[in-house]
Amino acid sequence: MNPIILLHGALGSSSQLQPLANKLQEKGGKVFLLNFSGHSGRVFSKNGFGIEVFADDLLELLDKEKINRADIFGYSMGGYVALWLAYLHPKRLDKIVTLGTKFDWSISSADKEIKKMNAEKIEEKVPAFARLLQQRHTPNDWKEVLKKTADMMFDLGQKPLLTEDVFKKIKSPVEILLGDRDDMADLDFSKQVAAWLPFGKFELLQNTPHPIEKVQLNYIVQKFDELK
Repeated sequence: MNPIILLHGALGSSSQLQPLANKLQEKGGKVFLLNFSGHSGRVFSKNGFGIEVFADDLLELLDKEKINRADIFGYSMGGYVALWLAYLHPKRLDKIVTLGTKFDWSISSADKEIKKMNAEKIEEKVPAFARLLQQRHTPNDWKEVLKKTADMMFDLGQKPLLTEDVFKKIKSPVEILLGDRDDMADLDFSKQVAAWLPFGKFELLQNTPHPIEKVQLNYIVQKFDELK
């Protein structure tokens, strides 16, 4: 069985995936958690901030731990990172499970997400979330993480890395999961991505919103059991 690496989403941290790691370890899996550059107090990379840099973070972990091939769970942005690395280094990643990953990047869809990245409005309307981000990313400034994330989304809207041509060249078995209450990732586009992938599957999870904290983790554990 391959080691499993869990990848967090935008503005997230590996600590959010610790409960899933515990469940997978109970099943006998060897599990690794990764904080992307600039997240959860990790220093910002001198190479920038975005999918390509985060894919390098993942590759660095594989090399550091001497992992020849790994299975991946990518939550939200983490799924995008996993598929990008699978395209660049097909021999390093085997099975990939994504959840709530937004694939339909365009100028308009990016603009919709960027509007949510206003630090002042977050502090005013959802101060508890502002405090959470501050705690999660300290000693980094959460507002800087927010700004860099918005810039990353702008770039993806202008020029998505994962295109139809790229998807068709990814040889890893990929299971794309999406909650029926997810308000970020597009259902039809997620299904289309699964169809483009040579070994792609799609499944809609019932009674499941976007936040990983509200997902029934047994769904994810089951997927890795099926992939054995």
